[in-house]
Amino acid sequence: MTDVRIAAAQYPIELLPSYGAWEAKLSRWVSEAAVRRAQLLVFPEYAAMELAGTDPAAAADLHASLDHVVALGERIDELHRQLAIHYGVTILGGSRPCRGARGAVVNRARLFCPDGRTGYQDKIVMTRFEREIWGITGGEAVHVLDAPFGRVGISICYDAEFPLIARAQAEAGARIILVPSATDSMQGYWRVRIGAQARALENQCYVVQAPTVGQAPWLPSLDDNHGAAAIYGPPDGIAPDNGVFAVGEVNRPQWLFSDVRLDQVDVWRGSGTVLPFLHWPEQDAPMRPDDACRDEPAPPAPITAPDRSEDRPEPIFGSLE
Repeated sequence: MTDVRIAAAQYPIELLPSYGAWEAKLSRWVSEAAVRRAQLLVFPEYAAMELAGTDPAAAADLHASLDHVVALGERIDELHRQLAIHYGVTILGGSRPCRGARGAVVNRARLFCPDGRTGYQDKIVMTRFEREIWGITGGEAVHVLDAPFGRVGISICYDAEFPLIARAQAEAGARIILVPSATDSMQGYWRVRIGAQARALENQCYVVQAPTVGQAPWLPSLDDNHGAAAIYGPPDGIAPDNGVFAVGEVNRPQWLFSDVRLDQVDVWRGSGTVLPFLHWPEQDAPMRPDDACRDEPAPPAPITAPDRSEDRPEPIFGSLE
C-alpha cells in the first residue's frame, strides 16, 4: 500500500460526566474519520487525561488524576482495539499515563491495528512540567511499529524537538513519524511544529502533528490547549513550497485529512533536490573553530571524529504485540 489517507485530530478537551460519555465521544470521532475513508487516525498527547474530569476530586489533583487514568488503562486500550478492528483502521490513541516496567509513570502512546495487534512508544524526553512538577518519567527505548501500510515512528510532543529520536526511527524504516502533542501556549505549539517540520526535512519523510485544543480549567494537567493539526513533508518535488501538505485552523476542534503517497519518501530520499537523509553521516566529519585570530600559528591538535554510536537510541523493530 502506497496511498494512505491520514486523519489528524484537533481534539477538544471537554468536561464529560462519565466514562461512558467519553467512550461515546471517542467512538463518534473514530466513526467520523472512518466514514471519510481515513486509514490512519492520530489522536493527541495526553488526550486520555480527559477522563480525569469524570471524577472532580481526581481532576483537581495532579497526582490523583494520574492514578485515576492509570487505573482505566486496560479499558482505554480495549476500546481503541475494538474500534480499530470494527472500522478496519489504524489508530494512534491519545497518549496516557501508564506504569512502566520499573513501576514509574510514563507517557505512553499506543498504536492499534485493524487485525488486533498493538504496539507502543513511551515519551523519551520529559518537559520541565512533567519531570519537575508532575513526576512523569522518560521512556527507555525508541520503537518502530509495523502498521498495515508500513513502518511508523512516534515522537511524542517534546520528543520531536530532539533530532536523534526521529532519526533512529527513520533509519529503522519509518516513512511516517507521528507527533501527538499537547501545548499550553502558542509558543509551545510552534516549538513542536518547528521541530516536526525539521524532522520531515532532515529525514525526508511525512510527519503528522495532532494537538489537544480548548480550555479545561477543571483539569490542571490540561487547562490550556493550543495548536493545529498538520501533515508535513520536505519542501521538495511534489510537496508544497513550504512542505505543509495540510494544516488545520488553530484551536478549532476538527479532523484534518490528507492523502499521502508513501512511495514518495523513497523518491525524496533517492533522487531529491538535496539528500539530507543520505548525507546525514557526513556530519560526523571532524570540525573545529577557525584559528585565524591567533597571534601565532599553532600546530593543529589531533582530531578524531566523535563516536556517536551511543547517542542514538537503538530502535526495537516490529514491536507490535
